[in-house]
Amino acid sequence: MKIILASNPFMGHLNPLLAIGRILIAEGHQVAGLTATIMRKRIEAIGATFYPFPGRADQDLSDLTAIYPEFGLMPPGLEKARFSVERLFIDMIPGQYEGLMQVLSEFPADLIIAENLFMGALPMLLGPRAKRPPIILCGTTYLFWHRNDGVPILGGFPMAAENARREQFEAASEEFEAVFMEPANRSANECLRGMGCGPLPTNIFDSLVTLPDAYLQLTTPNFEFPRADLPDSVRFIGPLPIMAKQAPLPPWADELDGSRKVVLVTQGTVANYDFSHLVAPALAALADDPELLVVVTTGGRPTDAVPGRIPANARLASYLPFEWLLPKIDVFVTNGGYGSVNQALSFGVPLVTAGMTEDKADVNARVAWSGVGINLETNEPTAEALRRAVRIVLGDPEYQRRASHIANEMRQIDTKSKFLQIVDEVSRPTAETRFPLGMTGRGAFADRHRATFSRDKSIVQLR
Repeated sequence: MKIILASNPFMGHLNPLLAIGRILIAEGHQVAGLTATIMRKRIEAIGATFYPFPGRADQDLSDLTAIYPEFGLMPPGLEKARFSVERLFIDMIPGQYEGLMQVLSEFPADLIIAENLFMGALPMLLGPRAKRPPIILCGTTYLFWHRNDGVPILGGFPMAAENARREQFEAASEEFEAVFMEPANRSANECLRGMGCGPLPTNIFDSLVTLPDAYLQLTTPNFEFPRADLPDSVRFIGPLPIMAKQAPLPPWADELDGSRKVVLVTQGTVANYDFSHLVAPALAALADDPELLVVVTTGGRPTDAVPGRIPANARLASYLPFEWLLPKIDVFVTNGGYGSVNQALSFGVPLVTAGMTEDKADVNARVAWSGVGINLETNEPTAEALRRAVRIVLGDPEYQRRASHIANEMRQIDTKSKFLQIVDEVSRPTAETRFPLGMTGRGAFADRHRATFSRDKSIVQLR
């Protein structure tokens, strides 16, 4: 088959698709990758054909504050979350959709696989099913589906199991709807209406879960808040395998020999524009402890961007090979990137989390709820709070036991086989998805629109 992978240009969103691409190429499929030019080498490194987003959608988002200075000034909260969703995802729908059409005109695909916030797929998902290829979305964040306890899906709220607790969160739910969800839905529907499609059948997040032919959540059910009404599209397939050899071994690799406990510290690849939030206080908290080796990865940024004194027991690197590193880690200190948290759990590593931006507050709420670590519930923890939390996790075997339980559940899921089974399932023509008379099954959507697209480079309306 010919398969398109489509992603926003964030490493946490793209990396799972790269792992998927490797699996597909090894199975003999032809793969094309659609994202920003900044990610070209990563797409081509797996053996896929690269296609860039057109126009404004082709952005380097490695430093959001350079493009959106106000982003760095806004405190964590609903206003910042809405700003992020509108500017980084909703505004990109026209360009991303146009990019999909351009790829389809040259690479008539049988299947599109995108990460769950690739909103450029929405115009196709809202159009006639028979006039598009099957579409799979991959949950590279926690599950953006409404909660049965009436609590907002953003904000890092714990489960409200008791009626009294639910009443306590009523005001938060009203604020969430007024400040975030209603304006975001309005922005999305206005954008889609301008493209001749829509409106969304429900709120934008629920729509992204229900509309695709399959929605793959990259974790185990026990690291997700329980829901009584999940749609059939949702499949839990466990975390994808870590792509090996993405970074070389550091010169100090032989120091991770088991003689000291190892603490890994990172702010990921998105919220790493200010290392004073987590990395610097973590280094101060664990400085010069002879029983600990503190390993820091800066997520692609230069290591000299870390402020303050670098303690004698600290080792820094821009990138590190996680497949080598994670089996050697005793505690993972992180701001809560979904992919890295699940990767750590797949090795049974307990966590200390401190992050409130992007989806991190809610990832970290799941860390606390599942018992695999301590959530400090702040974006800027003190050195003392970090020192105490790391010592508690190292000293209490229950955290290790819970993390190991999640790891065992993940090992019981044959992620590769399950993924390939779903690909085969959604790609198999049915009465509902069979292409109209006169179209071929392979690349039919592109064939249907190729003449229109080549004649007019503007966005093709689906209605």
